[in-house]
Amino acid sequence: MKLTFLGTGGGRFTTITQKRMTGGFRIDGFAGKNFHIDPGPGALVRSFEFGIDPSNLNILFISHAHTDHYNDGEILIEAMTKGMTEKKGLVIGSRSVFEKYRRWGPCISNYHKTRSDLLTLFKDQTIEFDEFIIKGTKTSHGDPTGVGFQLKSNDLTISYTSDTGYSPDLHNYHKGADILISSVLRPGKKSIKCHMSTDNFKDLINEVKPKLGIITHFGLKMIKANPGKEAKRIEKQADVPILAASDGMSINISDKNPSNFEIEYLKRF
Repeated sequence: MKLTFLGTGGGRFTTITQKRMTGGFRIDGFAGKNFHIDPGPGALVRSFEFGIDPSNLNILFISHAHTDHYNDGEILIEAMTKGMTEKKGLVIGSRSVFEKYRRWGPCISNYHKTRSDLLTLFKDQTIEFDEFIIKGTKTSHGDPTGVGFQLKSNDLTISYTSDTGYSPDLHNYHKGADILISSVLRPGKKSIKCHMSTDNFKDLINEVKPKLGIITHFGLKMIKANPGKEAKRIEKQADVPILAASDGMSINISDKNPSNFEIEYLKRF
């Protein structure tokens, strides 16, 4: 199984300035499926820059209706469906991704809903497929319909918090995760409403106790503080390896032992 980060930036100012790319990340080879998670601005272009074929997607996941998470969703649907000529793939998203909810959404046009299966995911909802199970996880964020996920196969469980503030019950939604991937906007204790800081993530890691923790989706203050240093700092206070994702980082992970991984930094074409 492979994780590839096509963007590790988050928040409006990192997105506007592109101090980090904002294309989201791929999960390839999980239960035989290829996923693209939160395809923000540049997801399509970054895929090609790093030598990744967007047409081999099986599942697109969009956690909520903020531009840095959904912007390239429609063009990736076109790639997945061979230019809208084939019925192919699955699009999973929050309620606001598919329909207007108060002042959020929709993010996908009616036209782009016609060639893929659609699944609106809610927190605490569990859907069983032949190869894997997906569970919606709670977020506390600006878009009230936003949702994270936990993917579970026979060999591996991956959790993704998406954008959320920390809360004492957050770990309950991600318990059992082998790999925990979190949006961590700010360094140290400098959390802001509806987002986590690295100290929040440290608390979450110690509560969930995964085999590997990964932070991504960095705001400008986090980038200035150096995400790699922040990851090393909190790793000393956690009993698991913590990685700070970087643009073009590809992580080969053993399904049987997620703490056994190899990192490759992809070259841009």
